[in-house]
Order: sequence, then C-alpha cells, then structure tokens
Amino acid sequence: MKVIINTDKAPSAIGPYSQGFIFNGLVFTSGQLPLYPKTMNLTEGGIKEQTWQALLNLKFVLEMGGASLETVLKTTCFLKNMNDFNAFNEVYETFFGKINGPARSCIQVEK
Repeated sequence: MKVIINTDKAPSAIGPYSQGFIFNGLVFTSGQLPLYPKTMNLTEGGIKEQTWQALLNLKFVLEMGGASLETVLKTTCFLKNMNDFNAFNEVYETFFGKINGPARSCIQVEK
C-alpha cells in the first residue's frame, strides 16, 4: 500500500504531486526547492543558503516518512550554473558526509 508523506516542516507541493510517499518499506521523495516552508518564498542568499534550505526540506520529508539522510541511496541535483559546484558540495557534505554519501548525479540546467 502507498502511504503519502506530508509535513508542514517542508514546502507544500506546488503542483499535483506529494512531498513523498512510502511504498513497500521504501521512502520516495519529490524534488525539493530552496523554499521556506511557512512562507513558500525562495531562500535569500546564494547557492550555499539555497542548498542548505533544499536539503533541510528533504531531511524533514524523509523523517516524516520514517527515514533519514543516512538511508538515502541516490540523489539527483540540478544546478543552474556549474560554477556553483564547489560551494554546493561544501553544504552537501555537511548533510551527507564526504565518503558515505549516496550515489549522485549533478546536472546543470537552464530555463
């Protein structure tokens, strides 16, 4: 059975999808934006502040689903500019660690 995850500690969905769900003991999460949950406003500051907020949002969705950052197997990260890669990694490492983090793809995207 699929169980929907919903927490007010992360931004509500801005479209027809859920923050995440649990299925067969696995937790699946939707992508997280650097939005403040209470206001739905974009995080002020640069890539480090935005990365911090997006990963904090992910952490809260995972916890509501009974998981944690330590149980994440794979992430897909989208950066507007790969020049932000090192700053992004600094924050990412504080959440996932340097060596024991999940498998990851990091892709540059444009509008």
